[in-house]
Amino acid sequence: ERPPGQVSKLDPLEYGTRCSEEKLKENKKKKKKKQKAKEHGESRSELGIRIYGEDDRRWPGAVAKLCRAGGGGGGGGEVDILHMYSSVTMAKQEVLLAVVLLVLVLSEAVLCCGPGRSAGRRRRPRKLTPLVFKQHVPNVSENTLGASGLPEGRITRDDSRFKELVPNYNTDIYFKDEEGTGADRLMTQRCKEKLNTLAISVMNQWPGVKLRVTEGWDEDGHHSEESLHYEGRAVDITTSDRDRSKYGMLARLAVEAGFDWVYYESRSHIHCSVKSESSPAAKSGGCFHGNSTVMTRRGGAKLMSQVSIGDELLALSSDGSPVFSEVLLFLDRQPSSRRLFRVIETEGGHSVTLTPTHLIYVAVGPGEQSEARYAEDVRPGHRVFVVEDGHEGLGQKKVSLRRVVRVTTREEDGGAFAPLTHQGNVIVNGVVTSCYAVVDDQSLAHWAFAPYRFVHYVRSTWPTMPKWLLRWWWSAEESSTSDSWQQNGVHWYASALYHISQFILPHRLRA
Repeated sequence: ERPPGQVSKLDPLEYGTRCSEEKLKENKKKKKKKQKAKEHGESRSELGIRIYGEDDRRWPGAVAKLCRAGGGGGGGGEVDILHMYSSVTMAKQEVLLAVVLLVLVLSEAVLCCGPGRSAGRRRRPRKLTPLVFKQHVPNVSENTLGASGLPEGRITRDDSRFKELVPNYNTDIYFKDEEGTGADRLMTQRCKEKLNTLAISVMNQWPGVKLRVTEGWDEDGHHSEESLHYEGRAVDITTSDRDRSKYGMLARLAVEAGFDWVYYESRSHIHCSVKSESSPAAKSGGCFHGNSTVMTRRGGAKLMSQVSIGDELLALSSDGSPVFSEVLLFLDRQPSSRRLFRVIETEGGHSVTLTPTHLIYVAVGPGEQSEARYAEDVRPGHRVFVVEDGHEGLGQKKVSLRRVVRVTTREEDGGAFAPLTHQGNVIVNGVVTSCYAVVDDQSLAHWAFAPYRFVHYVRSTWPTMPKWLLRWWWSAEESSTSDSWQQNGVHWYASALYHISQFILPHRLRA
């Protein structure tokens, strides 16, 4: 038994009747309040606060909107207000949902820009292996173009080039400075950047340990005749605790920091050097050799040196199927330059010639997932994506994996060309490659060029668009191309992005 007047929730009929009666009483009270407000000339905003509570701030505004819209009063007022507030809220939710969907679509388009299930996805950090005694990276002589390059002559304090040397006062680096002149702190800007990056890596690798420089710029002639120490392009380093068991890993960290040549030269130190600031090799980006071939929609096979803006080249769509994609611009175009190239040869006879910092898709891990890597990081045994020959129709072309059997480095004439297609990739000599270089992240690079693709889309869909709307854009485009609508040199947009990246991108993503 229950006390009189108490309603049990186990009695649905009685419980529902009681709730209906309470609701009717509440509505009658609200109608009486509205009637009194009408008699005393109370505003609808004040009415809303009094009826629904002062803490709920949405109702005064909703009532005011209802008044402006010509809404009626009376007993159904609160229903109208509820309907209006619900409509506004739903509209905001729809806009937010549309924005989220747009971001997801764009993100998916970028992440799928290449072959394989995970094309464009950032690769996981690989395990670092220490260098062994007398090992150097890369495995070429220090004074070759593939490493730090030829010496340009000794720099003295009276030399005009002395002003190119900059002092390094990084407090995270200990400079031995045996001479007491501060000479060990002087180095080129490139050497300084790499050394500062290495200092951070050392502290992360061994907390409490700092980088130690035993030798920097040399003005006393203590090294061999062609030593890069005389130009401020080389340093000898150890750790501050002088623990020789760490030197192998220290050398590997120097390679990761971006030094152009690292040598485990002595049991007592690691030797590191960089390219010259004026070296074309130090400033060159990523390109294909001019004798490389691509497939076009209209003319079949075509030499890379003959490709023009507006050509449609064979590439891969976001779902990994072959498509023809328009050339929007040349990231770099040097018809008569001499560059250092990496030649990647696969089983089956495919080969592609491209610069070391150009990105190429490599299959890794289970499930044949792909990632974009620098060409200089590709090794025999890796697998790359190729498009099989002998299929005439576009829909019949098949993408398959081929094992890399040989990788060589050589310096060649014949020009260097880097076309950018709308898809962000291109098939060169039958091998699927990225259009991007220098930045070690395919999806990030593709995102960076999204504004350019958008403007190109607007221009193509609105040919009569007044130039004054984007005057600076048209001026830059016209200054970077010739009368035949053919660009030479580094494109202005790519150059601007490169300079911006020097300030905002972490060193591990930059070549």
